[in-house]
Amino acid sequence: MRRRTIAAAAAAAVATALAVAAPLSASAHIQVAPNQAPPGGYALLTFRVPTESATAGTVRFEIDLPTKTPFTSVSYQPVAGWSTEVTTSTLPKPVKIAGATVTTAPTRIVWTADPGVRIEPGQFQQFSVTAGAVPETGKLLMPAVQTYSDGSVVHWNQPTPASGEEPEHPAPTLYIDDAPPGADAPSLVTSTPAPAADGSTVDPAAIGLGIGGVVLGAVGVVIGVLALTRRPRPTRSAADGDGGTA
Repeated sequence: MRRRTIAAAAAAAVATALAVAAPLSASAHIQVAPNQAPPGGYALLTFRVPTESATAGTVRFEIDLPTKTPFTSVSYQPVAGWSTEVTTSTLPKPVKIAGATVTTAPTRIVWTADPGVRIEPGQFQQFSVTAGAVPETGKLLMPAVQTYSDGSVVHWNQPTPASGEEPEHPAPTLYIDDAPPGADAPSLVTSTPAPAADGSTVDPAAIGLGIGGVVLGAVGVVIGVLALTRRPRPTRSAADGDGGTA
């Protein structure tokens, strides 16, 4: 009975480890976190940009901001080795926001790597901005363009359908009044990086990997205990008395 219980515990631990690892392996595409924000306020948005090429590095990343329901203000967090440019443009049509008529707004953000700097294959970089006021609308698509050091360009501009089936190049999307596809499913990649005591940020993916490490460590402990229970017990000879009198 003891052996069956320990074996079941080991199997459950392995299943948990696989469940932790699966969302992390599926999060390679460009994403914005968090992917939800209430209207009216300012949102801290972090774009996570992985290099998916095996031979080239990412040297430029740009985001197109909405113009029909625009943000009125955008500010960015500097990234070492990268220059940032925010473009403000005249809107196609004036927009009423909080009783005021808005004719210009931020429409694009471009991050460009300094010479010799790039996001290497197998690495990612995070680019953070604050944007607001968040408009009263269902969702905001923010198409992205990723440029590699070999000149290749990837356009992340495809909307994710309500079914949640991710397209090949999904556009980073901020959900406001609409619910994200698969909102009932837990996710490890939709939380804003939490500020640490020293002002740095904690990457949710790193937290997930840490949890996975703890789970795998637990699996090792369970397997070790199982091995001990299978070790044969030493037999006692007649000479090994219990200290009694003959």
